[in-house]
Amino acid sequence: MSADVNAGAARTGGGRKNSGEEQESWGSFLWFCLKLVIAVLIFRSFIFSPFTIPSESMLPGLRNGDYLVAAKWPYGFSRHSLPGSPDLFEGRIFGSMPERGDVAIFKHPVTGDDYVKRVIALPGDTVAMTDGRLTINGEAVGQAGTAPFDILLSPNTRCHPAGQTIQTPEGAACRYRQSVETMPGGRQYRLLDFGETVQDRFEPFVVPEGRLFVMGDNRDNSLDSRFPAVPGGGVGLIDTELLVGRASAVLWSTDGSAEWLLPWTWFTAARWDRIGTAI
Repeated sequence: MSADVNAGAARTGGGRKNSGEEQESWGSFLWFCLKLVIAVLIFRSFIFSPFTIPSESMLPGLRNGDYLVAAKWPYGFSRHSLPGSPDLFEGRIFGSMPERGDVAIFKHPVTGDDYVKRVIALPGDTVAMTDGRLTINGEAVGQAGTAPFDILLSPNTRCHPAGQTIQTPEGAACRYRQSVETMPGGRQYRLLDFGETVQDRFEPFVVPEGRLFVMGDNRDNSLDSRFPAVPGGGVGLIDTELLVGRASAVLWSTDGSAEWLLPWTWFTAARWDRIGTAI
């Protein structure tokens, strides 16, 4: 009889963990979670970080509904490299200047929101615009017309009055006039033009030290350095300390038609041809 009892006790002891083992197990799990959080923070702060595009100011290259990844190291690191921009230090560590034509992520000078624009002029550059044509340091920036840009209409893509609604095999789309701009160093990118507007001209001025002049690729539908920095408006000249990273590639893109309660729409709303697009 006693042998049976001892055997049962042995089986019970082997099948259950004591309180010390349970505490060790929970401690190991919490330590794993802490290491995972630290690894994610390091990755997002110093290597790559995701961002979303909530407007059409960077058409045709970036679209409303794009989810992009930005490299954090090209311009160095500041407090804005860290989540929440904690006031831990001033200036930039390993700082370097963007190149003309870079698509940069930066903090709005007033609100601190994340913005994305193209770097047009660097500190010390003289920049001007006449009839929609840029001049940098006295040299006209090349601009040549190209085929129109068509974008399908969707819940997050409307047709601007300057565009033309057309029918394509995939559905209704908006057609815009498009051109290719070439920076003095040879960097090329596409931009949209709605025709002559008040922001198509400004007198020459020198970009101050420590500042950047940025513009959207959707030139006539972008609140950028041509406008004073105000909440919900322009961004003015960007302090280089506000730089967050350089846009690298589109990770995901949606046309805005997905519904959380209808999982299949997560796939039908995806712009599959956008995924992996280099910026």
